[in-house]
Order: sequence, then C-alpha cells, then structure tokens
Amino acid sequence: MESLRGVVERITYANEETGYSVIKVKAKGYMDLITVVGSMATVNVGAVITLKGFWASNPKYGRQFDAKEWEESLPASIYGIEKYLSSGLIKGIGPIYAKKIVNLFKEETLEIIEEAPDRIIEVSGIGKKRVEMIKKAWKDQKEIKNVMIFLQSYGISTAFGSRIYKVYGNKSIEVIKENPYKLADDVYGIGFKTADGLAAKLGIDMNSFKRCRAGLFFTLSQLSEEGHCYATTEQLVTKCVEILEIEEAKIVMSIDYLIGKKELIKEEPDRVYLPPFYYSESGVARRLKQIMQGNTHKKVKNSSEVIALLEKEDNITYDAIQREAIRQAETSKVMVLTGGPGTGKTTTTHGIISLFKHSEMKVLLTAPTGRAAKRMSEATGMEAKTVHRLLECKPPEGYEKNEDNPLEGDVLIIDEASMIDIILMYNLLKAIPEHMIIVIVGDIDQLPSIGAGNVLRDIIASGVVPTIKLERIFRQAMGSKIITNAHKINKGENPDLKGGSNSNFFFIEQENNEDIIDTIVNLCTKRLPNYYKVNPIKDIQILTPMQRSETGAANLNTVLQSALNKNTLCLKRGATEYRLYDKVMQIRNNYDKEVFNGDIGVISAIDLEEKILKITFDEREIDYEVLELDEIVLAYATTIHKAQGSEYPIVVMPITFSHYVMLQRNLIYTGITRAKRAVVLVGNRNAIYAAIKNNDVKNRNTMLTERLQG
Repeated sequence: MESLRGVVERITYANEETGYSVIKVKAKGYMDLITVVGSMATVNVGAVITLKGFWASNPKYGRQFDAKEWEESLPASIYGIEKYLSSGLIKGIGPIYAKKIVNLFKEETLEIIEEAPDRIIEVSGIGKKRVEMIKKAWKDQKEIKNVMIFLQSYGISTAFGSRIYKVYGNKSIEVIKENPYKLADDVYGIGFKTADGLAAKLGIDMNSFKRCRAGLFFTLSQLSEEGHCYATTEQLVTKCVEILEIEEAKIVMSIDYLIGKKELIKEEPDRVYLPPFYYSESGVARRLKQIMQGNTHKKVKNSSEVIALLEKEDNITYDAIQREAIRQAETSKVMVLTGGPGTGKTTTTHGIISLFKHSEMKVLLTAPTGRAAKRMSEATGMEAKTVHRLLECKPPEGYEKNEDNPLEGDVLIIDEASMIDIILMYNLLKAIPEHMIIVIVGDIDQLPSIGAGNVLRDIIASGVVPTIKLERIFRQAMGSKIITNAHKINKGENPDLKGGSNSNFFFIEQENNEDIIDTIVNLCTKRLPNYYKVNPIKDIQILTPMQRSETGAANLNTVLQSALNKNTLCLKRGATEYRLYDKVMQIRNNYDKEVFNGDIGVISAIDLEEKILKITFDEREIDYEVLELDEIVLAYATTIHKAQGSEYPIVVMPITFSHYVMLQRNLIYTGITRAKRAVVLVGNRNAIYAAIKNNDVKNRNTMLTERLQG
C-alpha cells in the first residue's frame, strides 16, 4: 500500500449508513486537490490525515486514492486550524468565530481550547454562555470521536457514534462491550442486525441467552410494526430461528424463562405479548367498559329540540341517519360515528358538538396528528389538539394527564380514530374521567394505524359500542369525481378514469418509470400550478405506495427538490441537502420538541454559523442541530401511509406494478381521499385495477374485540 498525507479541504459525499466518503485532500507535492474515497465517516474538514491505500483510475471521475486505512491528527497550521474549527465540528464555533479565535491565539488555538478554554472569552463578541457551549462541545466531540474509532475498529458505521454518545455519554464504550444488544433497544436507527453483527465481532456466543433475548424482542417488535399486538408461540419461534439461525430448543427455553421473569406475558391458549401491548390492549377494553358504565355530571338536552333549532339556525336538513347519530349522542356514554367521504361526517359531528354545547357541556376535540387536528379546528371553529398535546406529553416522565390527573371536561370527540394505535389509545383512555362522554369518529375503510392494533375496527366489530355508519353520498358531494370514485373503489368497482374539463379526478397513462417521473415533474412545475393557480411546494403533494424504488418517496424527493427549490442556502447531512424553504417531514416522535411522526413543516431559516435549521410546523418555529437531521426527511413526496389524517389541495399518485407488494384497495382509497381539489393518478391502468381487486387486508393479531365482548 502507498501512503499519502495532507489536509482535508472538503467533504464531497458522506453516506451515514455505510461510512463511505469522498473527500478532497490538499497534499504536499501535488498541484491539484486529490480525490480520496473510502470509509472515513469521522473525518473533519481542516484535519491533517495520513492515508494508506492504492491509486486507482475511475472512468467517470479520473485518478483517485482508494483509502484502506487512515489516521487523523489535529491540524498545526493557522490555515488548517481555522478550516477545522469552521467546519461546524464544535457547536458555538462557525466560520466567523473560527477566524476571530485563530486571529487571536494563532498556532496555540487548539492547545488553549484543550487546556485553558476559559481564555476564549478574550475573543471579541464571545460571552460566558458561548464559552461554556464551546467547552462542552469540545469535550463531547472528543468522546464521540472515541466511540466512532471504537465502532470503526469493529466495522460498524461511525454515523451512529453521536447518537450512541447522546444516550450513554462517557459510558458508551463500556455499555457496548458489556451488552451491544442494548443499542437496538435504546438508540434510534440501530437495529438488531447491526447490534448482532457487533456482538459477533466482540466474541459474544451466538447461542447466548443475551442474543436469544434480543432476538425475541426484535421479532416481537417487528411483528408490532406490522400491526400485531401479540405472536403465537409457533410464529415467534419460527421467525426467531430464521433470524438467529440457532436451535429451536434454545429459543423455546428463552421464551419460558422470559415469561417466568415477566419480561414477556403469555396468555392462554397461545398468545405471547411484549408487556406494553398486553397492558394496553387489556387496559383499553377495561377503560371503555368503565366509561360506558359511568354517569355524566350534566344532563344532555333533548336531541329532537336541538336538531330542529340547528336546522333553522344553519339552514340545513339532516337526513334520517344523521338524526339518529345526534340522538345516539344524547343517550350514549361512548359511541362511534363512521363513514366515507361526502357522507356528511363533518356536518353530523358539528351537530353532535352543538347538542353538547346547548346542554352547557365542555367539549374537548382531539386527533392523532397535527394536520388532522388543524382540519378539525377549521371544520368546527373550535380548538382541537393532537392526542400528545391534549395529554401534555413531557419527556422523559411521560403524559402529565393520566388516571391521577384526568382531563377536565364533559365530552371528548376523537377524530381520525382509524389512525390511533393500541398504546396511544390506552394512554388517552387512562386520562378520561368516568363521567366523560366519548364520541369516536373515523373511516374504517382507510389504512389501519401505523402502530400495533386495529382499534377502531375492533371496537366496531365488538358490537358493544353503539355505532352509526353514514353511507349516503350527499348531492353536493356527488359532483366530485374524487368522492364518487372513492366509493366505487371501496366497493371493489373500477373508477371512472376519463377525466374531462369539469372533473377533479384525472389519470395519465405512462408505462415506464422514467416517463412517470418526467410527467410528475411536469405536473408539479407547470401544468397544475398554471391551471389551479397554486403554490407547487405548499399545495401539491405526491403520494406514493412505497419509500424505495424509482417512483418511491426517497427518489421522487431528490428529483422534485431539484425541480422546485433552486435555493443554494443549505445544510448537508450525509447525502441529503436541506435547502431554505424545503418541505420536510418529521419521521419519529420527538417529545422534547413536541413534533411527531408525520408532521410536515417548511425550512424557514438556516444559520450556517451555528449549523442550525429552523423548521416551521403549523406556525411554531423549531430549531434542529445538524446531528438531529436524521429525524427529518424531504416531503415533496411521501408514502400514503404517512399521509393518513392529512388533506392536501392537490394529490398526485404514481401507481405501477413496481409497487406490486403494496397495491391494495385501502391504500388507493386512502390516497385519493387525501385530495380536496384534484387528484391525478400517473402510471399503469392495470396496476390500479389490480390494487382495487386486492382487498386482502392482512389480519392483525389483536384481541380487543374479544376483550370488549368478554
């Protein structure tokens, strides 16, 4: 191998998952910058780097150095030190402060930051608060570097270093050596397979109980991500054998031991639960029954009188089923209102709210997502909160509203209930006092919740909770092709794809993925904004069945960002550029920031000095540091699953056979019912028909129906 030593001038590309990087190095004796490729995720701009590897010639990029080994040392020259500090490595030091610090301390800069950091206050413009920030960031950065070097020595992506350090601090390496499987439990983005690979390299026996336990928890977690609350023993053992490649007997013994230790719960005849899912499922059934048997504090007015009054005041006429729904609200402690688009669900909900208001009752409104809550507020003229905000979520303690500190009010109306998973429903029901009336509103023909359980469907199936289903499409809705086609699809009939000048439902036939992508770009940049006079970033949403594939959300986001947002002001994280005014989505619950999985925002400001993005979610501006950007993805395109509970002026949906595994009736139905003004399907006609024929909704392992009936 040959050696090369130089200063890192810039990082052209860095893949967080693999650690693979492309960097430019300035080396003595070479006129031009040298391109270096290899696994170097921890390397920093300005650092002095010693490389060992081979020279190679790439047909596209020319001569480059393929690094097999590398070692970083701190820069010694003033130029190198300034470049190193201005790279954003240390929170509190950006390009401006880097120049000021180096101008004052010259070659001694890094020594002073290391040994006498309080002297940084001598730099003009730097106060005590920033000095403390720099001291902490320098210490953290050194520790993170140690974690990264440790991971790298075992062939694990160094991209996880900062996340691991955030969880375990100075004990990171100690924890990893003791039990690497803890990483899969505690650190976002590290799965069982990564932890298992590290465990093998650390010499942990593949038959060890540690590994069996981690494999069982991983299997049950995977099943919960598919919507299951429990697994049968056979299901659990078969999947675990497949994943761990060890004898069945070892897994069976581990299951029995974990049941004995109450780390798993077994319910006869053959259901194995992770404790949170067992307690949530049995808790939802118990709380619903308790609330149904409780007494209200105030008497509900006669619904017939209120209906007559509302019809006169609002100049509307309720049909027989809507009247029945409002009457049901008069007599029920808990009720369900369900129905598809255009069936008058919003009007009926409004009538139910008015009934309670006329009865001088305090009504609370909630929905699972920020977008759904906002829609509810707009439809009712009242404040609606997300379930998390209603329960006053305060990490790490949990929900402030609970059985000891219940919600205050007489009535709770829950909208978009098909999205609520079993754990969230249990936390909500725990906070509901027994005198409160609950009205659950949702459309069971939409996709079920992303989390485990099938709460709305199971409640309706139990027959225990009074349910009103609205089925008649109102005359004004009949003029919308979106609504009539949604109902056709729901019945298994092929939609009318003809379009026309007065239509709001269009189909563009394209066979190959390249043409589909070109058509989508053309629709978003020209045709739709010109015709509907809309803002393409704000008002047009691409919904796709999958995350991966050419017409999946990830690739479409890259293409659409280039087409729709020409801003050059950006922060880079891995291979993604986050540009000013990009549309972005939060992809995990962040209780500290009160931003939740599926929330959509816009990048409203970028501070290059502090390496901070400001993202506005529903008029709240939230700061994100560079290391937090793994929670954020571009959102010009998103999956249909992530769009549940949202509504967009215009929806464009690619549908092709490359999405075959995802093509189902409820997926297409959910996607098109997200659109208010227009929907455009692009792709293969037969793929649409195949999806509509496929009504094989996968059964989820749940017992809520039986628990409610029992």
